[in-house]
Amino acid sequence: MRALPLQRLLRPALAPGLGLPRPGPPLRGAGAAAWPGRWGPLAATQRAMSQYSTEKRGHPRSAQYRLYFKNVEGHYISPFHDIPLKAESKETVFNMVVEVPRWTNAKMEIATKEPLNPIKQDIKKGKLRYVANIFPHRGYIWNYGALPQTWEDPVHKDSTTNCRGDNDPIDVCEIGSKVRACGEIIQVKILGILGLIDEDETDWKLIAISVDDPDASKFHNIDDVRKHKPAYLEATHDWFRLYKVPDGKPENKFAFNGEFKDKDFALEVIECAHKYWKALLHKKSDGGEINCVNVQVYDSPFCCSKEEARCIVQSAATAINEDSNSREDEDIHRWHFIQK
Repeated sequence: MRALPLQRLLRPALAPGLGLPRPGPPLRGAGAAAWPGRWGPLAATQRAMSQYSTEKRGHPRSAQYRLYFKNVEGHYISPFHDIPLKAESKETVFNMVVEVPRWTNAKMEIATKEPLNPIKQDIKKGKLRYVANIFPHRGYIWNYGALPQTWEDPVHKDSTTNCRGDNDPIDVCEIGSKVRACGEIIQVKILGILGLIDEDETDWKLIAISVDDPDASKFHNIDDVRKHKPAYLEATHDWFRLYKVPDGKPENKFAFNGEFKDKDFALEVIECAHKYWKALLHKKSDGGEINCVNVQVYDSPFCCSKEEARCIVQSAATAINEDSNSREDEDIHRWHFIQK
């Protein structure tokens, strides 16, 4: 495998395309292909929880905070590129990267423009972003995250919404009963999808439920959400319509007059987004500042070695520590100035 110079890995990468990980033993690493028929949904969930871990750098609720991902062997990976889209299961089950736990307000997200794409808190106009509490809700009303190995191409205009993609992985609203942790990898069944139009960009919101939820067997399509969780879809629509209003922005708009589309429609959207991601990882699409460095998409020109990945994290950690120390010195100086 060709190694990339570290300075190339640390700068924003352009886009590559198709990237199917090299087959390997079923318990080895994030890039292993699906092994049909061997694992049920619950087994797949338990495997994924043991297959990935996270490592914190910097202080939470700070601009320096990063959550890096590791595979079962302890090697750093990208949650955007190295975790497979589909889980190892007979059913159509997908891996989800949890970015924001339910009832919390910090806008945590996969850093798509940084090497190895750690989770960080979004910043706007120099300030950490938090969503407001939209009465009667507190924070996010689902476990919120994204599907790995998907990308909404900002160049492609969606034929159903007539708007371009938002340049991010597809968002997921997981409606199960458990509050998940930031950075957790869970397996979900797709139930439907909502088409949000955010600043003239298509921003799909998948509705899903974790396969290990006690009521997962009751949910197969979007109508089951209406049946077993009355008013939840209406609350979801209102949340996305209003969540930017406290920041002085207008209400969000929706495709299809705010109608939730069913599972089959959602699966087609996922398939298209996965194809766009493949093109991104093979330089068949221009991803601009999207960073495509990965460890396990072996046929991608952006694939790096495990040692290079470790160096990336170490370099980022050094920069975080230096920045934190500089801020602490500024705070001490400010404190002494106030005392005078």
